[in-house]
Amino acid sequence: MLKINEKARIAIYIGTLCSVSYLAVYFARNILSAVTPQMTEIGGFSESYIGKLESAYLICYAFGQLINGAIGDKIKAKYMISAGLFLSGITSFIFTFISGISYAAIAVYGLTGFFLSMIYGPMTKVVAENTEPIYAPRCSLGYTFASFFGTPLAGVAATYMIWYDVFKLSGTLLAVMAILCFVFFLYFERIGIVKYGQYKAEKVKNGSINVLIKHHIIKFSFIAMLTGIVRTTVMFWFPTYISQYLDFPHEEATMIFTVASFIISTTAFIAIFIYERLKRNMDLTILIMFSSSTIFFIAVYFLKAPVVNIILMVLAIMSASAAATMLYSRYCPSLRDTGMVSGATGFLDFLSYTAASATSTFFAESVSTIGWGNLILIWAALMFFGIIVALPYGAFFKKASE
Repeated sequence: MLKINEKARIAIYIGTLCSVSYLAVYFARNILSAVTPQMTEIGGFSESYIGKLESAYLICYAFGQLINGAIGDKIKAKYMISAGLFLSGITSFIFTFISGISYAAIAVYGLTGFFLSMIYGPMTKVVAENTEPIYAPRCSLGYTFASFFGTPLAGVAATYMIWYDVFKLSGTLLAVMAILCFVFFLYFERIGIVKYGQYKAEKVKNGSINVLIKHHIIKFSFIAMLTGIVRTTVMFWFPTYISQYLDFPHEEATMIFTVASFIISTTAFIAIFIYERLKRNMDLTILIMFSSSTIFFIAVYFLKAPVVNIILMVLAIMSASAAATMLYSRYCPSLRDTGMVSGATGFLDFLSYTAASATSTFFAESVSTIGWGNLILIWAALMFFGIIVALPYGAFFKKASE
């Protein structure tokens, strides 16, 4: 029988490896957003073209999550994660040489998204199945933090490097991380830290769909879509918003975005802190976060002073991202006993990035038609819908029937 401190040590080992790997993923994921002001102002690329690149990435990433999430329940994490990192590194390099050839560049950037989608589902599964329930959310917190922290790192790189060199740097990091990840997973397997096939899918009438419905997958599907729009699409256009709506030069916009991203990267820790203070009430935490995001977006619409506006935007994004932290750090690992952690996580990420992809092009086109101000109101309305979704209907009906 392992001692508690031994279990914690195992969680630290697995969580650290996953966090560093996922940092490379989100560095790559956020490069296009960070260099967009530079690409449009210096490189001559249009916002519409950038929007198409982002949409291609998101839709390929979304469908990749659905496909690779299911595959991740059957194939060992070391193969899925390492292959995803290595292949996405290659496509990141290729993109820099064909970025001016629109359709080819869009296709290659989409492939980058597909390859990166091979990582998150298997990663969540290996954490959930090889750490104690008390430690699994904390491990997930590590790579959730990495997902936020990758954004400011991309911003720093975009501040000091030409945009195509940032993509090359990303490709190198992904390839190196692929090799390290494979070696460490192999070592963890040999010393018994990582094991596979410990949990099997529940056998119930009508199969796995009913299992997931029993675990409230419908509610969390809406949460995945709504938070995905803000933490992915709104965050993507944030530097452009600073540059165009608040009228900052692209260098200053990139620097402001970098600082803001560093602040946003603390969201995962803040979310868990609030969750712990609320006696680990996940539903209440999500409800409070959606409510806060709605209020902050409304304030963004009315308060246009640049510094105040940016602070409110950061708080709005952080609140929505905190709800996402509950989804991926608390809800997904809790599905361990179903044997479908990777598949369910992939499905939720599929919905998140499908929603983000659908709105990315819409937001890009809407700026010139309805303006940034009305776009802010749309973001506030989406978060208000999140409040409706997050309301504890189950508890209400249970009390009404008593």
